[in-house]
Amino acid sequence: MEERVSISISISEGVADVRLVRADKMNALDQAMFEALVAATDRLSKEKGVRVVVLSGEGRAFCAGLDMGRFAAMKETGGNGIPGGENRDLTKRTHGQANFPQQAVWGWRQLPVPVIAAVHGVAFGGGFQLSLGADMRFLSPDARMSVMEIKWGLVPDMAGTPILASLVRDDILRDLTYTGRIFSAQEAMTYGLATRICDDPRATALEVAREIAGKSPDAIRAAKRLLNNLSVDPGPALLAESVEQQKLIGSANQTEAVRSNLEKRAARYVD
Repeated sequence: MEERVSISISISEGVADVRLVRADKMNALDQAMFEALVAATDRLSKEKGVRVVVLSGEGRAFCAGLDMGRFAAMKETGGNGIPGGENRDLTKRTHGQANFPQQAVWGWRQLPVPVIAAVHGVAFGGGFQLSLGADMRFLSPDARMSVMEIKWGLVPDMAGTPILASLVRDDILRDLTYTGRIFSAQEAMTYGLATRICDDPRATALEVAREIAGKSPDAIRAAKRLLNNLSVDPGPALLAESVEQQKLIGSANQTEAVRSNLEKRAARYVD
């Protein structure tokens, strides 16, 4: 069987145009997509001549979040559905301060050059966290976002919490995390989660990327190092994400969250 390509990368005049290419599944995150995201950041971190990255999704959406097949497996078996292997220890640091699924997001933050996420359609759950890995987020007017993990009895565990804490007010972060509600591009702008709202976010992102690529690459890289260093050490937060998530995955209430959603019924949780 021919290996599926999950991400395409084209580089021109200093701009890396990175596209999620699983359009039939709204670019949902399955094992192959996680591996492709981690491989992409590894490649781009070493690629000479790359000055800016634009990250976008083909088809109807940026990224719909974790693949539904993983939740179906949880419903049937109570399995953990952890990217990178069903028995993967989330607390194990595989990429510096991050584990494997976190690196799919944190890797973009670690790149030495600016990253612009062009978001259209939806960015839910892991897809929303993926957009957070970028330096900037350009949203279409009809884009929708959600910290959707609570729907499945989980918490954000792909580097979302330390990045969100640097972007939004504490009470807004708690509201979005506790409720999992879907919010609009206009709300995202109000919250500090959108950099720009534009009719064609990818075209605008590529235009801005070319502008940045025309600046001194030494100064741009120095600026990103300085700005990244302004953040509090993310290590404890990344580990805390993993510890909390590992305790939740496969637990009775988490399995019930998955089953009730897939069966379209009210959940029956136990205190």
